[in-house]
Amino acid sequence: MATATVVFLVLGAAGVAVLALALLGGELLSVLHLGDGPVSLEVVAGFLGAFGFAGAIAMELLGAPAGAAGIGLVAAVPTAWLALRLSRAAHAMPTDATPRRDDLVGALGVVVTAVPAGGGYGEVRIELGGQPVKLYARADRAVPAGAQVFVIEAPSDTSVVVEETLGKV
Repeated sequence: MATATVVFLVLGAAGVAVLALALLGGELLSVLHLGDGPVSLEVVAGFLGAFGFAGAIAMELLGAPAGAAGIGLVAAVPTAWLALRLSRAAHAMPTDATPRRDDLVGALGVVVTAVPAGGGYGEVRIELGGQPVKLYARADRAVPAGAQVFVIEAPSDTSVVVEETLGKV
């Protein structure tokens, strides 16, 4: 194996290491103000990885370091551009708002553990943000297990006040 091939492989491995560092230690790097430049670490990683590995392959096939570097650049530029586009798309991706306690009020649910009358707690299952959530529940009147309920109040993040509805689930 030629020395130039080893150099290209080391550059490719450095690209993989930079990518791992960007993905696993991105928060640490942002605290240290590294990677805040005009290009992201993902772009640098894509460029180095493609340049190094494509250059190593070309070096083994062609045997000419200058030609291998040119082929490495031909592979690295579109890879870096694609990494830039994908990382920008991932950073700009919209997400749903975090559910809050107020979002519980008005939800329909099912009693999992019977809710006693007065001050005791039972359990209900509701859907919040498309996910099932099990909460402690209390009610003015006893509500049997399996009954459909309507949340009228959310005194805490883990408990609700419910009323039985006429429908069955």
